[in-house]
Amino acid sequence: MIIFDNPKDVDDWRITNDSVMGGKSKGDFLFEQDHGVFTGYISRDNNGGFSSVFRSIEPPLQNMDAVIVEIQGDGQKYQIRLVTYSDGYRLTYSHAFDTTNGQRERLKFHLSDFNATFRGRLIDSAPVLESANIREIGFLVAKATAGQFSLSVYSLMFLSE
Repeated sequence: MIIFDNPKDVDDWRITNDSVMGGKSKGDFLFEQDHGVFTGYISRDNNGGFSSVFRSIEPPLQNMDAVIVEIQGDGQKYQIRLVTYSDGYRLTYSHAFDTTNGQRERLKFHLSDFNATFRGRLIDSAPVLESANIREIGFLVAKATAGQFSLSVYSLMFLSE
């Protein structure tokens, strides 16, 4: 389980912006009282348009089949992303979700509903996502228009149903 009860908790998270491909978007991950805030500005300059934040995790126990996140969004669409490593490749499994501006929500996602991607392309032949293989967790925002974004993250946990 990930909770935010110490300002140092945000040090475990790393930002990857579209600058890796020449874009100019800026993201940050900040601590506020009892939650982390993934915030920034998406720029469409130089074909940009995304920002992401990740952190390494200890692999969840085997047979976990869902992840629950408690968030407060800004009315925009985000992705929750789970990362595994297979045959030397980093595979990201993603699930998109909408947020309601200013509303704190508890969302549950079944691992079987995540799609495997590599550099933005769907990987149909990817292995089935198993909880014991998850090594990182994160969020991504990608937008077709420039503008601010802000996603507060209160907690995250895996569970078996």
